[in-house]
Amino acid sequence: MKTQSQIKITQYRPQKGFIFGYQQLIKSRVLPYQYDVLNDRAEGAEKSHVVRNFINAANVLKGGDKGDGFYGMVFQDSDAAKWIEAAAYSLSLFPDRELEERVDGLIEIIAAAQDEDGYLNTRFTVEDREKRWTNLLEAHELYCAGHFMEAAAAYYEATGKDRLLKVMLKNADHIYDVFINKKHEGYPGHPEVELALIRLYEASGDKRCFELAEHFLNVRGVDREYYKREARARDWTVWGNNAEDMIYQQSYAPVREQSDAAGHSVRAVYLYTAMADYASRSCDEGMAAACKRLWDSIVQKRMYITGGIGSTGIGEAFTVDYDLPCDTAYCESCASVGLMMFASRMLELEPKGEYADIMENAFYNTVLAGMSLDGKRFFYVNPLEVIPGISGVAATHWHDKPQRSEWYACACCPPNIARTVSAFGKYAYGESETSCFCHLYAAGEVSFDNGAVIVCETGYPYDFTVKYSIKKGGKALAIRIPAWSGEFELLRNGRKAEFTLKDGYAYFDSVREGEEIILTLDGRAKFVYPSSKIAENTGCAAVMRGPLVYCFEGIDNEGGVLPLRIDDNGEIAVSDYDEGLLGGTVRLSVKGSRVSGTKGLYSFEKPKEEAAVLTAVPYYTWGNRGPGDMRVWLPLASK
Repeated sequence: MKTQSQIKITQYRPQKGFIFGYQQLIKSRVLPYQYDVLNDRAEGAEKSHVVRNFINAANVLKGGDKGDGFYGMVFQDSDAAKWIEAAAYSLSLFPDRELEERVDGLIEIIAAAQDEDGYLNTRFTVEDREKRWTNLLEAHELYCAGHFMEAAAAYYEATGKDRLLKVMLKNADHIYDVFINKKHEGYPGHPEVELALIRLYEASGDKRCFELAEHFLNVRGVDREYYKREARARDWTVWGNNAEDMIYQQSYAPVREQSDAAGHSVRAVYLYTAMADYASRSCDEGMAAACKRLWDSIVQKRMYITGGIGSTGIGEAFTVDYDLPCDTAYCESCASVGLMMFASRMLELEPKGEYADIMENAFYNTVLAGMSLDGKRFFYVNPLEVIPGISGVAATHWHDKPQRSEWYACACCPPNIARTVSAFGKYAYGESETSCFCHLYAAGEVSFDNGAVIVCETGYPYDFTVKYSIKKGGKALAIRIPAWSGEFELLRNGRKAEFTLKDGYAYFDSVREGEEIILTLDGRAKFVYPSSKIAENTGCAAVMRGPLVYCFEGIDNEGGVLPLRIDDNGEIAVSDYDEGLLGGTVRLSVKGSRVSGTKGLYSFEKPKEEAAVLTAVPYYTWGNRGPGDMRVWLPLASK
């Protein structure tokens, strides 16, 4: 059933371009800054205590005292894991002895905190040792283990060093003993370990890792009373999660029977990623069918135009079909990272352009918006409308902040963004024994296991020409043609190319050394209209250019965004690329109008509407010029 696989990150070498710039930013600013945060050395950032938690846990295991104890969220350990994973990908792109030494040193600190039986979790080593594995609903022990398994696989792939890999294989042995040999009931409250175990299996070849992932998938939702029994059996809680809310934790039905994307959005897409990964490897048609239903539920009924998912701050969750409010949207950065992961695994089930389209949409909009242009401030939540004085202030809008924060007490998003940007090459390219797949456009050289070597040159997403130079050929090549590009052109060695178009990919039977294939996409800006079923956006329009969703900020539009109306008659003007604007970007200018205010809270007098030219910038850049108002969707102007 598996049609193709992601390339290894070591097979991709970035070259100048948009993605290259972001990956350099991760290396030069983000990773050093986040390392300082983990060590509580970043001025102005929330206290992390992550490294100190591991040091204190190691002291406890040696028979010493716990120092200043455990601090932070119950899943605080995972911040270190995601940082290591991001560093691993960065090292594969940009070798750096100092960074590698920092990672090796952190791994030794982590290894010292592992118990003799393989257990690894600072919360339940420093505090409440007797409570291990008694609160799967809330305690995140398997979630943290999963992130370290991913980090171990990534660092081994990038450097060949297996210290952390051995630590996590020992941890997997412990989990296997608890849940398989000793038949401990239950399944993870926060899915993550399932997909991570498959990655650990890939890296190590240990089949028990795959068996354990299969176990957690197969038991989920079968015994829907488990969390209730678990809650009754203990006299403590982390957050007081409702053990009866089976939708929130995706346990409302066995996974092969689930149809609607439901509950906590990050948990959901992490689970769906594992399901798709498992289905492609095991040829499980029932699991694959469930993945397709859940995918359709997300992208056809429960996803924002920006690739954001999770409509409400209540449970950080999906709600119901077409409930997509802009000003109270949650759209956690981690959720869009998870959506990219789910999309990449769906591509392995079947190479259809729709999966890569969504992967691209989530990355260029919500994932990138989650980090400031200087790499030092972050959004946890990504609304599509912000009004200062309401957003971040009103109780209903408290989660929708008008400015990014330097760090968070719950800091899952910043390192998640870092690892995703650094790993972009894995998402961009895939391969089978006979074919090379270009899912996303990333400038650089790719060396495929099947022997092909291809160099991509592009200024995407602001330039719409993508050139592929074949350094070693003989294999088939599949290049995605995005659904948003109504027109496109493919040239082969300067002449109109012959190819087969199927499911959003242009297929070439074979390419040879020395050949060039040039793809030119549609660079026109376009209006986008919402489904009439989305009540929030009735009578509105948005604008996009290529994969970039644009937004309107008050700083660019006199009088702010609330009085603006958009005129969808005529073309949208595209400015030249401006290197000095927001790290380098392109403005859009749209005809529209500005509505005058009323004299009171309500009025019988019709507001006046004056013609205006509206300015839009890419959504991922918003909020980088100080606090202000912002909207993605604008009402249509009167005709």
